[in-house]
Amino acid sequence: MMPEQTHTLSIDTLVAVIGAGAMGAGIAQVAAQAGHPVKLYDNREGAAAQAIDTMAAQLNKLVARGKLTAEQRDAVLSRITPVDDIEALVDAKLVIEAIIENLDVKRSVLATLEDVCSDDCILASNTSSLSITSLAAGRRYPGRIVGMHFFNPAPIMKLVEVVSGLATDSNAASTVYDTALNWGKKPVHTRSTPGFIVNRVARPFYAESLRLLQEQASDCATLDALMRDAGGFRMGAFELTDLIGHDVNYAVTCSVFTAYYGDFRFQPSLIQKELVDAGYLGRKASRGFYHYGEATEQPLALTVTVSSDTPSGCVALGDVGLLSVLVQRLAQAGISVDQESASDAGVLRIGTATVALTDGRLACQRALEEGLTNLVLIDLALDYNQASRLAISRAHNTSTDAVQQVVDCLAQAGIQVSELTDVPGLAVMRTVCMLANEGADAVLQGVGDAIGVDTAMCFGVNYPRGPLRWADQIGLAKVDQLLTCLQAVYGEDRYRPSLLIRRLALQGGRFHD
Repeated sequence: MMPEQTHTLSIDTLVAVIGAGAMGAGIAQVAAQAGHPVKLYDNREGAAAQAIDTMAAQLNKLVARGKLTAEQRDAVLSRITPVDDIEALVDAKLVIEAIIENLDVKRSVLATLEDVCSDDCILASNTSSLSITSLAAGRRYPGRIVGMHFFNPAPIMKLVEVVSGLATDSNAASTVYDTALNWGKKPVHTRSTPGFIVNRVARPFYAESLRLLQEQASDCATLDALMRDAGGFRMGAFELTDLIGHDVNYAVTCSVFTAYYGDFRFQPSLIQKELVDAGYLGRKASRGFYHYGEATEQPLALTVTVSSDTPSGCVALGDVGLLSVLVQRLAQAGISVDQESASDAGVLRIGTATVALTDGRLACQRALEEGLTNLVLIDLALDYNQASRLAISRAHNTSTDAVQQVVDCLAQAGIQVSELTDVPGLAVMRTVCMLANEGADAVLQGVGDAIGVDTAMCFGVNYPRGPLRWADQIGLAKVDQLLTCLQAVYGEDRYRPSLLIRRLALQGGRFHD
């Protein structure tokens, strides 16, 4: 066991960063901005000094934009010292390595640090995928080795995953957590399992859009627009993976899939593999799902054309749940809205169409099972009062006129409509439920708690709402039902509901009070 630690580092404590690449330099800047003296080491001669020069140029831009004063810039740079000898880190009490993602190389560096640094120095790894347990194995004081996973760019992104391996001492993890908090970050505790929290829970965001594309539910531009305009995400899966790089994103998915012994929840996409094989790696290759170049116009989302007919009125039958906000929006837009009691699950009548929130069944299946005519299913939105686009699907025997009446009604309220083929769960709903499902399993297995999972996804990948809090809003019984329907339709274990979601649904519980 390592010696007892206080749960924060004093401001005069020396912090060392190993690796002067983008991540290492960014972490050094974060520590220096918090007031710590920092030593930046890289085994490439002159690399640390060059990184500080690059950092100075970036800080100058902030000064020019009024985001930082010249005095603040000078203070940050004055605290960072480039060193070319790892022996110079002897006085550090926290060393953060941010070098190549290679287990053997990182283990070698940690072994060297054991001989250089004092026994009470915490050794942290910025690894995004490697096992902290494996990194600590065989070390003299394995308890002081902890993950401190920053997100790129480190000075901007708030999340830090504090990762504990089997041997990590709770004092070391607490000190790293509190230090990250003092640095203005949003730290979360997590166990050393494949993908930690973010890279595990985020897999369905990519996987569900890729699957919908493979099933020809719609095209990339439309699916991306739905995730932005209805789901509230900053980017859709295709534009985001183009930005990340398909070689990187595909490799992470394969790594998580392999680490979980081929669990089909994490199955990689053949479509993405084709892009990697072709060298179409996204923005950095000028081609991915989209083409990039000065003269290249990006495709527009497919939108159902609005007719010149007067929009039909709307009747809410029974409790329409989440769609009640949409009904209010229609009323505010001048659509005639009536409310009628009904014993069955709530639906809307718009003209001759029956409109219902997707529950994971195919539209044709639901129409047959419930005896509904002219059925139109509507997708989930982060906020129906703000959504500018919604997805719909129709049963095979739903008339074109009925669909048009729905489109015209929504258009009156400023909502564009994209029609998908009859796929279960549509786009936003199935993606959110699958994100919640993976988050729930992370909680069930002790990888993190519900607050940690939601914090990680909001501050690590900028989700508009934590997936578990979103599941609470939808209703866990409905989430469980949708996942069960997806599992039945596809006949795949990929969509199996988490035991925790099912248990809470049966108990009438929630992830958050």
